[in-house]
Amino acid sequence: MSHFATIIMAAGKGTRMKDPTKAKVMFEVNGKPMVQYVVEIAQGLGSERIITIVGFQRESVYNHLETVAPSVEFAVQDPQLGTGHAVMQAEPFLRRYEGDVIVLSGDVPILRKETIQKLIDYHRDNNAAGTILTAQLDDPTGYGRILRSKSGYVVGIMEHKDATDEQRAIKEINSGIYIFDTRYLFSALQHINPHNAQNEYYLTDVFGHFWKQKLVVAAMMTDDANEIRGVNTLEQLQEAEAELKSRNK
Repeated sequence: MSHFATIIMAAGKGTRMKDPTKAKVMFEVNGKPMVQYVVEIAQGLGSERIITIVGFQRESVYNHLETVAPSVEFAVQDPQLGTGHAVMQAEPFLRRYEGDVIVLSGDVPILRKETIQKLIDYHRDNNAAGTILTAQLDDPTGYGRILRSKSGYVVGIMEHKDATDEQRAIKEINSGIYIFDTRYLFSALQHINPHNAQNEYYLTDVFGHFWKQKLVVAAMMTDDANEIRGVNTLEQLQEAEAELKSRNK
């Protein structure tokens, strides 16, 4: 089995969580910060390196993870200029790394380790430059839609606001969880730019570079759409707690 590293996005504020002093990923689910669940997935899968991208209230994230997972490394994203910019901060750690890199979000505590193992296997079976974890939602409003070719490979990701009515009818969405061949990822990041309304670097723009290079982009759909939902509100935090408690019964 070839090697892999993990990047965990953990820089955000969580403006809808009703506590402006707290890093979003440090909100607890059943007594444990959300980010710790994600770190434990990476550890459980045997990730050789775990680089956590920190920003807002980063000292609290450092202090906790250094206690519970001392091998975790940290890269600082300040200012925060989008998902692509976040992953750029990990490049000094992984520039010479030979293997794959998984990109996870620190606010997805009910993601299953088994799902990520399947994603790794699927990515390698397809010899893909990048593979996207997707889900099918009854109401995909607000999510990027996955556009596939007849052969099943991904040929586009269309953001909801930019989608045609026909594309909005697609129910397969981008979860924001990926695995990349490291060589192609950091090369592609050099070609993306912040030419959008938010002036941010979008990680999804690397796929555009992959398609220009005729590289394979694959997508694997999870069986359980709930597990890829990020926690953005206190209500969603309670839902995540209930889901994890039901699994442990």
